[in-house]
Amino acid sequence: MARALYIHWPFCLKKCPYCDFNSHVRDGVDHELWQRSLLADMEREAGIAGGETLTSIFFGGGTPSLMPPALVAALLERAEQLWGFDPGIEITLEANPSSVEAAKFAALASAGVNRVSLGVQALDDKVLKFLGRLHGVDEALAALDVAQRHFARTSFDLIYARPNQSMADWEAELTRALSFGTDHLSLYQLTIEPGTRFERLVRDGAFAPLEDDPAADLFTLTRQITAAHGLPAYEVSNHARPGQQSRHNLAYWRYQDYAGIGPGAHGRRHATATTRHKKPENWLSAIEAQGDGIQEARQLSIREQAAEAMLMGLRLAEGVDLAALSTRFGLSPEELATPARLELYERQGLVWNEGPRIGVTEPGMLVLNALIGELVPTELVV
Repeated sequence: MARALYIHWPFCLKKCPYCDFNSHVRDGVDHELWQRSLLADMEREAGIAGGETLTSIFFGGGTPSLMPPALVAALLERAEQLWGFDPGIEITLEANPSSVEAAKFAALASAGVNRVSLGVQALDDKVLKFLGRLHGVDEALAALDVAQRHFARTSFDLIYARPNQSMADWEAELTRALSFGTDHLSLYQLTIEPGTRFERLVRDGAFAPLEDDPAADLFTLTRQITAAHGLPAYEVSNHARPGQQSRHNLAYWRYQDYAGIGPGAHGRRHATATTRHKKPENWLSAIEAQGDGIQEARQLSIREQAAEAMLMGLRLAEGVDLAALSTRFGLSPEELATPARLELYERQGLVWNEGPRIGVTEPGMLVLNALIGELVPTELVV
C-alpha cells in the first residue's frame, strides 16, 4: 500500500544545461487550472490505489517553489482528506535558492511543508554561471538562512566532479557547505545526460567532462569528509545526520509503494507501475479526457519487482535483507543474488554479508553499477 505521495510541478524559469528532468519553460501558467487538474489526478489515484496513512509527501520538479503557497496548501489539505497523515509526516518541497522564492518560505511552512531541499548546486559564482543557474552564491546563502528559520529540516544539493575541479577546491567547497549546519546534503557528480545542452557542448568540444579516475577520487573524498562531519552517506549521493535521512526517498530505495501525480510522475501500487504523460499539455488533455494523467499502467512480474528491489536497495548503506525479499517475492535468496559471485566480491572487499543482509562496501560503491550487474542474476533482470 502506498504510504508516500509524489507531486510533480513541471515548470522552471529556465532549463539548466545539465538537466534531463521533466521540466518545461512556459510564458505563463494558469494556476487555477493546474490546481483543479492536480486535485483530479490525486483523487483518481487515491480511488484506485487506496493506501495507508501517508508518511511522506514530496513536491518535485521542475521548480515547485514557483507554485503559489495557496496551491500547495490546497493539495496538502486534499491529500490529508484522502489518505490521512501520519503524526510525523515528512512534507518536502524542492526550491530554488532565489530571493523571490525565499519570500514564499513562511507561507509554504504555514501550508504544511516541513522540509525543504534547495538547489544551491555550487558555492562559486563562476561555476553557477557555467551550470546555467539564475542565482548567485550570496543569494543562495541568504535563501538557505531563511529556509533554516522557517522549516524544521533543510537539505541542499551540490554538483561536483565538474570540469577541471581539483581535490583541494572540492574539499574547501564541501567543508564550507558542511559549516552551514543542515542535517542533509545531496551531492551529485556532474553527468552529461543525453539530449541536454551540455551533451551538445561536449560533442562540439566546448568543454571536456572530468575523467573517471579523478571523479572517483572526488567521490571517495566526499564520503570521507561527510562522514567525518557526522553526515555519512546513507545512499550513493545522499548524506545525513542519523535519523535525518529523506524518508520519502527511502520509500523508493526500500521498494515500498508510492503514488505519483502530475506530468511525468511515476508511481507503483499493487505491483503496477504507473507513468503519467510528460508534456504538460498532454497531461492536461488526459485529465480532461479520462480524469487522470496516466499514460501507462503496467503490471510488474514477480521477477521484475525482485530485480528492482535489489537494484534500488543495494544503493543504500544499509543494503538489502535477502530473507525478507525472499519471503516477499517467493524467490530463494540464491535467486536474488548469485552465491558464488557474492562470496567472490565479499573476499575482494566489495560486498559485505551479515546474516540475511548484504550490502556494498565503500570500495564497492565506486563500481556500484558493475557490481550490481554481477550480483543480481541475469535471469532476474531479463
